[in-house]
Amino acid sequence: MANRPLYRFKTISEYHKALGLPSPEHPLISVINLDELSQLPAVGAGPINVAFDFYSISLKRTVKGAVKFKYGQQPVDFDEGLMFFMSPGQVLGIEIEGGNRTIQSGWLLFVHPDLLWRTPLGKTIRQYGYFDYSANEALFLSEKEETTIVGMMQSIASEYRSNIDKFSEPVIIAQLELLLTYADRFYNRQFLTRKIAHHQLLDRMEGLLEEYFSGAELVTKGLPTVQWLAGALHVSPNYLSGMLKVLTGLNAQQHIHARLIEKAKGRLSTTALSVSEIAYELGFEHPQSFSKLFKSKTSLSPLEFRHSFD
Repeated sequence: MANRPLYRFKTISEYHKALGLPSPEHPLISVINLDELSQLPAVGAGPINVAFDFYSISLKRTVKGAVKFKYGQQPVDFDEGLMFFMSPGQVLGIEIEGGNRTIQSGWLLFVHPDLLWRTPLGKTIRQYGYFDYSANEALFLSEKEETTIVGMMQSIASEYRSNIDKFSEPVIIAQLELLLTYADRFYNRQFLTRKIAHHQLLDRMEGLLEEYFSGAELVTKGLPTVQWLAGALHVSPNYLSGMLKVLTGLNAQQHIHARLIEKAKGRLSTTALSVSEIAYELGFEHPQSFSKLFKSKTSLSPLEFRHSFD
């Protein structure tokens, strides 16, 4: 996606103008029915990158015409109703073949961070990990789920189109938080209903960790990171942690630590190595860090654990 022209939209109003729409009825939030659009943003033919300085929530179906989208370096397939979420600054790649600006189907919800200023949601919105998922980790919606999401988007639009009063902003924020919570619920459902694929991913992860902890990389490179593990599995770190949390109750970092503690217990119970030697073997530069982690996970110091076998 490098070496493409980047079109950055700082405000929702700018993007409305690019879409050929009237100015948004509320400057900080906008709901767009893509079925009502006649064209894509007039930014030129060929591969381009688009970035927003605001949150984007997309519910899309098949794009009609010669247009391809990429998000998180992955192509996006809209053959089914799906959602994906972008934080401010993330990049969406668009490939327009032959300058064909085509009609799309679905809904867009834009939320400027200023709307969330000094609200609880402003502090918690990034806790919804799916804002950092890749395109191949999009949320596939059932017909019933899609109806639910569209209904909430329409409710948000109805609220900001009404006469503004002191209750308007709290109501909009509450509706937005409800929509995000439903998306969280639907992602949890997706982790469970696509069980075979996700358990295969879990098996691959366990194999990678076993290989890493059994090899020389612990000493030379230190503990594996969540970023390394996700990259080796070709998924985003947030998606990996979210999937693992649903399937196992532990996130990716906790899985790494669990494998570490398992190895440490083996060394402590079957060898005469000192705690410092075991710590270095397991990739710790400072033995105190190893002892602190071990006690936090087992409620025993390494020596107390070893003495329990006496």
